[in-house]
Amino acid sequence: MEQQDRERLTAQERTRYARHLVLPHIGEAGQEKLKAARVVLVGVGGLGSAIALYLAGVGVGQLVLVDDDVVSLSNLQRQIAHGTASLGQPKVESARARIADLNPDIEVIAFQSRFTKANGPEIAAGSDLILDGTDSFAARYDINEVCLTLGIPFVYGAIFRLEGQVSVFCTDDGPCYQCLFPEPPADLVLTGEEAGILGAVPGTIGTIQATEAIKQIVGFGSLLIGRLLVYDGAGMRFDALHIEKNPDCPACGHPQTT
Repeated sequence: MEQQDRERLTAQERTRYARHLVLPHIGEAGQEKLKAARVVLVGVGGLGSAIALYLAGVGVGQLVLVDDDVVSLSNLQRQIAHGTASLGQPKVESARARIADLNPDIEVIAFQSRFTKANGPEIAAGSDLILDGTDSFAARYDINEVCLTLGIPFVYGAIFRLEGQVSVFCTDDGPCYQCLFPEPPADLVLTGEEAGILGAVPGTIGTIQATEAIKQIVGFGSLLIGRLLVYDGAGMRFDALHIEKNPDCPACGHPQTT
């Protein structure tokens, strides 16, 4: 079967995505782009649960899930891709089963491992973008390096207590993650286990990340390139901060020599 034929929508898909087909921003051509897309999601926890379910729901054809953790009871307050029956299971397998129920037309490739700069290029080869569902600076630096190497966007998300951030890095016309954070802060923030997290916050941020991914794949709207969207759940306020590409960035720039 020709690639073009595989990307065409079936009668069942036309029914499933009917609300997209009448949406001017997507339509049939946009839905076919979603069906043809391959997306890597690193981390299937709080952020990753919302991202995975919405990207599967909207019809992203191939989802690559990467996570080395298993489901624990304390996850279920916010990690909605998993349930009580999944306790002790690898998160990638729990999420795979949930996605299969939500949308059996989606192909899910699961890697029960950490995503690193060593294995990342192979995992992400042929992908359209990488979404960040992690909770560490080290993981994000590795995602950033792989995205720069492969020339694909990095949809970043982070959460803390009742707050969150989203941006899109590693595009031709914008900064990379290391332009914003040249190195990890000297006073590293508390972990989620230490600081706590309101269960709905990962859903808010993960849904925004999914929206940015859809816009990137289909090609509409204004992406969060060069902008850091900051969410304050307690005050219910969003702010957007301007981020510039750093010409001396150790990852994407060309440091000046004297």
